[in-house]
Amino acid sequence: METLIEWILTTPPSRFVNGYRWAWPIAESIHFMGLVLMVGTVSMFDLRVLGVGKGISPIAIHRLVPLGLIGFVVSVGTGILFISGAPDQYFYNVAFHFKVLFLALMGLNVAFFYSVPFRSLRSVGAFEDPPPTAKSAAALSLLFMVGVMCCGRMLTFFRPSF
Repeated sequence: METLIEWILTTPPSRFVNGYRWAWPIAESIHFMGLVLMVGTVSMFDLRVLGVGKGISPIAIHRLVPLGLIGFVVSVGTGILFISGAPDQYFYNVAFHFKVLFLALMGLNVAFFYSVPFRSLRSVGAFEDPPPTAKSAAALSLLFMVGVMCCGRMLTFFRPSF
């Protein structure tokens, strides 16, 4: 692990984030904006699948999900900057381990959702209930997003001390 950390600290992203005083705080702001974009759009869709806002068809709200994907990509990009700037503070941090676990669970849930329940949503109109499999995937999506956010916030409280 130490060899990997030493190598990461020699990369251009590491030199960038550690070489400019404002790089980290600006990246934090952009990271948060990406997170808000992702959580706002995806959770709106998930809540509709769960029955909130039944006057709108789930597919109509689903049109916003690509914006959430943009937010996710932005968050991943800035997250890589954070890791490259202080890899030891992430690789040895239990909150980071749980955050990665929740991200992996989110990815599995998305893969499941688009391979099975999403097809059935195409025929669900306004005021209609989606099938239970879609509702389960939406509930898990919300749960995993909350897990990612909570663990991300906990990163600063569980920093390893060397």
